[in-house]
Amino acid sequence: MKKAFKIFAYIISGVIGLVLLAYLIFSIKWKVDSRNNMKSLGEPAALLTINNHSFRDLNKNGKLDIYEDSRASIDNRVNDLVSQLNLEEKAGLMFINMILMNKDGSLAETPSVTNPMSFALESNSKMVANKKMNHFNTLQSPSAEAMANWNNNIQKLAERTRLGIPITIATDPRHSAIENPGASIPTPFFSKWCSPLGFAAIGDSTLMREFGDIARQEYTALGMRLSLSPMADLATEPRWCRVNGTFGEDAELAAKMVKAYILGFQGDSLNTTSVACMTKHFSGGGPQKDGEDAHFPYGAEQVYPGDNFDYHLIPFEKGAFEANTAQIMPYYGIPIGQTEEDVAFAFNKTIITKMLREKYNFQGVICTDWAVITASFAKPASAWGVEHLSEKERLAKAIDAGCDMFGGESIPELVVELVHDKKITEARIDESVKRILKDKFRLGLFDNPYVNKENLSIIGNKYFMAKGRESQKRSLTLLKNEGNILPLKKGVKVYLQGFEMEDLKKFGEVVDHPKEADFILLKLKTPFEPRSKYILERFFHQGRLDFPEEEKTELLELIKTKPTITIFRMERPPVIPEINAATAALIADFDSENEVIIEMIFGEFKPTGHLPFEVPSSVEAVEKQKEDVPYDSENPLYPFGFGLTY
Repeated sequence: MKKAFKIFAYIISGVIGLVLLAYLIFSIKWKVDSRNNMKSLGEPAALLTINNHSFRDLNKNGKLDIYEDSRASIDNRVNDLVSQLNLEEKAGLMFINMILMNKDGSLAETPSVTNPMSFALESNSKMVANKKMNHFNTLQSPSAEAMANWNNNIQKLAERTRLGIPITIATDPRHSAIENPGASIPTPFFSKWCSPLGFAAIGDSTLMREFGDIARQEYTALGMRLSLSPMADLATEPRWCRVNGTFGEDAELAAKMVKAYILGFQGDSLNTTSVACMTKHFSGGGPQKDGEDAHFPYGAEQVYPGDNFDYHLIPFEKGAFEANTAQIMPYYGIPIGQTEEDVAFAFNKTIITKMLREKYNFQGVICTDWAVITASFAKPASAWGVEHLSEKERLAKAIDAGCDMFGGESIPELVVELVHDKKITEARIDESVKRILKDKFRLGLFDNPYVNKENLSIIGNKYFMAKGRESQKRSLTLLKNEGNILPLKKGVKVYLQGFEMEDLKKFGEVVDHPKEADFILLKLKTPFEPRSKYILERFFHQGRLDFPEEEKTELLELIKTKPTITIFRMERPPVIPEINAATAALIADFDSENEVIIEMIFGEFKPTGHLPFEVPSSVEAVEKQKEDVPYDSENPLYPFGFGLTY
């Protein structure tokens, strides 16, 4: 036995040694690559002073070029810069990918064992200096100061490139009050708001626009100038995992909220104080067959059994386009039977050119959703309908369809090859490059991409936090209040599940057992099926909307012990007829903090929210619904727009 243990110890030691040796070898390589990337760059831009005006000499030629002159028209600046770009630089402009920063805001140049994702992404300098990329999606939130530092560091890196093209930093939503992986990025120092469903429950476009304006200020303080939002999709299929990012199932309500959202971020026109919006997902990603998501092969099809394709265009027609959204992102799915060719939106010329460009005269940037050309560490390439094509052929087809930019990709070399192979003309590439550059100029990035850390105090200030809290309060929706059990009186004995003792604070006495309580406060989430074939699946709550029988039985036993107030965090519409029947009061929560929910329960304010979707009465009712049709759940437990008060 001892001999076996020794052999095992030798094997383990050997494996650890090999891993450490490999890491050491790669560490040396990463550092050498980083130094070489840095050496390929020039000096930072000098300042030119002309008639008491200062300009950045971005191409370091000692004179003022048109594209460097803030007094020139944007069109003239764009044309001048395009005339100076080489093909590799044009190609680099067409890609946006995820990027990392170190915890102190320094450039992320070598992978770190403390951040496994760093092994899947390329270094900052490789993407900027080597691949000529200058659009990035940041996913981290180390601190406000670190993020401001990183913005300035990577902008200084970009300044040293041949033409000094500044970086556009993009982000997914960051303002949720509740941590919600897959839907938003936790950013604890930002103001905290309800979810998009919560804004739909409120229905106030003025508050929606004010959120956009506050988010704009917090983003710009850190250098983030492109918001990968809003979602203009409609929640007509309740099983879809992305319902929580929508404004519900009503197209007119969604259009109103989308328009206000964009106006808050961009203003009446895109300018140097704006955050550009990339509205998604044209032409509406909601009608997923059986609710399965199109990130994955099993969800490739969008279906229209109710012949309701046009309904899903309304939030774009009356919302995004009226607000002049700067950019548009198509979704992953195939709109089955709706276009000349059954291929995914990014490769679909009917959708991108005939509809977006020609029918709607959309002149802004069209960027694909993430990883439609190549596979990523999180999922396969979502090249639905064109899986048989090579990566280069997929890219050519998407460009030919009319796409300008490619999300989640770092493959500009393939664009260069396509032009050299005469599969795509450089003139076609110029069309996309001009649209992309126009947004950079309109945002003022060429004149000053840096942030002043003195402005960080605006982030999460008292007014911003108060407005966020207002949204949380107003979004809470009371669905049932049997015998007017709510509001509860202070001082009652309460058993908590899903809350912490600290949440109750001044309102009541927390007891250890349900039988000792006057009331039970039970907080639940919409049920889902955990999936893990692909990494990204783990962040998406999809599949079933009802609880497994054993879990439901346990919940019902608890609820029947004492009068229960059940709070559902509704990421999607849950199937809960038995729980609804047994509970004394039912509250729909759209990402409010626990303290806010408790305040409502004890009457500190009155509920005023209204459901942004139907709550179905059974699994069978869900299965009978048509994916593209709103309000078609048979005998819903609670209809769209329902909401009580007291």
